[in-house]
Amino acid sequence: MGNRWENLVVDARDPARLARWWAEALNYQITYEKPDEVEIRRLPDELPGLVFVPVPETKEVKNRLHIDLRPDDQEAEVERLVDMGARHVDVGQSAGDKWIVLADPEGNEFCVLTPRQ
Repeated sequence: MGNRWENLVVDARDPARLARWWAEALNYQITYEKPDEVEIRRLPDELPGLVFVPVPETKEVKNRLHIDLRPDDQEAEVERLVDMGARHVDVGQSAGDKWIVLADPEGNEFCVLTPRQ
């Protein structure tokens, strides 16, 4: 019996808005949209996807799972994401860390890594 990673589900106050934000951030496309669920994928038949579902509460504590992005140019990507509405957050990282922690418009933390050497 096999297993395949299908989706990562993200709770959101406004699933459509947050899905669109992440689709732009990742250069993904919306592959499914209903009022109670929006899915984005890089390509329609490529897994895994990100699924955004509505919840009534706001995010209160640091995520226990987060996305790491590895762009070709960390500084330019951080600037682009911040211009889109991300913000810098402090989750206890050190000054010498090679990643930058940001939060999406609903406060979900993610990291922007340096390029691989």
